[in-house]
Amino acid sequence: MLVAILSDIHDNLWNLAAALAYVKAADCEVLICCGDLCSPFVMDRLREFPGPVHIVFGNNDADLFRITKKSDARLQVHGEFLELTLDRRRLAVNHFDNIARPIALSGEYDLVCYGHNHRFHIARLGRTLVINPGPIMGAAGFSTTGWQDVPPTFVVYDTAVHTAAAFFVTSDKQVLPHSFTLADSWPG
Repeated sequence: MLVAILSDIHDNLWNLAAALAYVKAADCEVLICCGDLCSPFVMDRLREFPGPVHIVFGNNDADLFRITKKSDARLQVHGEFLELTLDRRRLAVNHFDNIARPIALSGEYDLVCYGHNHRFHIARLGRTLVINPGPIMGAAGFSTTGWQDVPPTFVVYDTAVHTAAAFFVTSDKQVLPHSFTLADSWPG
């Protein structure tokens, strides 16, 4: 089973549309969002994905009431933490990197997904694959100099072989493979 994983949309419907078009064409069956949709209207765009969509809240999801009100049996909001079994793989999803690390180190899950820090990262901690799909928003590192551009990225996870493929959205909204090295440590 192919599972699309994305995070940190921050209302960027243009990058999200490109990512959704790609994962639909790739026959992904499930979509996981690791938080920071921001506005309730993002739920309308996520609804375009034909299969189940699982969402956890991030720290920038401003109107939790209206976001939750737009959920249903297919487009599900799970609060701040999600445990899910797909194709005999145990998954845990939350928004925060500092929470994802101890969850991954517990060894109870095959896959742990998170977002928050806008840093694409895929690592293996023991038997657990840990994925931060990076920001669909395409920006990171807010500081006194402002936001810095980073590639808008997302991941497709294959439950059958327990591997991930990464992709990025170009400025002209094309989706291309994103090369990465599987890390054996937590980003530091």
